[in-house]
Amino acid sequence: MRKKDLEGYKFIDLFSGLGGFRLALEYFRAECVFSSDIDDKVNAVYYKNFKDKPAGDITKIEAKNIPDHDILCAGFPCQSFSISGKKLGFNDSRGTLFFDVARIVKEKKPKVVVLENVKNFTTHDNGNTLKVVEATMRELGYTFFYKVLNAVDFGIPQNRERVYMISFRKDLNINKFNFPISKSENINLKDILLKNSNIGKEIILYEKGNIKEFTGKPKDRKPIRIGIIGKGGQGERIYSIKGSAITISANGGGRFAKTGGYLIGNKIRKLHPRECARLMGFPDSYILAESFNQSYKQLGNSVVIPVLVEIIKEINQVIK
Repeated sequence: MRKKDLEGYKFIDLFSGLGGFRLALEYFRAECVFSSDIDDKVNAVYYKNFKDKPAGDITKIEAKNIPDHDILCAGFPCQSFSISGKKLGFNDSRGTLFFDVARIVKEKKPKVVVLENVKNFTTHDNGNTLKVVEATMRELGYTFFYKVLNAVDFGIPQNRERVYMISFRKDLNINKFNFPISKSENINLKDILLKNSNIGKEIILYEKGNIKEFTGKPKDRKPIRIGIIGKGGQGERIYSIKGSAITISANGGGRFAKTGGYLIGNKIRKLHPRECARLMGFPDSYILAESFNQSYKQLGNSVVIPVLVEIIKEINQVIK
């Protein structure tokens, strides 16, 4: 597959965050013509990397003022939909951030819409939230396909399940879409780590204590828990680097908050932001926030670039 396969295509990057969607689409030479995020701190990082300042709060931007585009991308926040006594569709999405996606689709009619959200989005409100999104897209004149994919199946050693929703404008006559299938790459967390000597003083190294290293064979490339500290809450669990990382989180507390703790050599520590960036598919040349806390938050809210690349390959196959 040549990198220029989407050359000439234009896309917009809504809820743009660190620009994971943008990196995936620019790999195929598509052109970003608009981006938007409400968070000034993540916008500053976006600007450092793309020399392009995202517009602010999308709820305050009129759809007619957004440039024409072929592909709309959005990793929008999950919100409750009010569906009581209503038909599932466009009106039900009003008052949510998905409504802003929908009103832009209604105005601009892009060829393709690519959405991403947490796995639980598929069961949120007993599945009604997903039904609203599907009904809205169909009402706007689009097909709708969705599937939960795990980053660990695409060469990234992180157990991160996300739902990907793909819609094509109906006049394109695309009535079938095959999501990419799992790759068999045998890569574990240990393959992407920095050396302990290179992580800096911001990451605290803890003594190994009585934690024993995992000596077996990892199952299905999943995280391998080998111990706990304290009461063993989400930020107090320790894992082997011979499996995958747990899901990087934007929130959470505990000594190993947002990344989990890992036995590396004879020390235990949380992951460095650069390691987290690698677990999202960002190149080492990508400039992260100076604040570790901001980097953890921003990466926890981001998208896994290699998964998107594989999805876009499939999109390219059907729209060409």
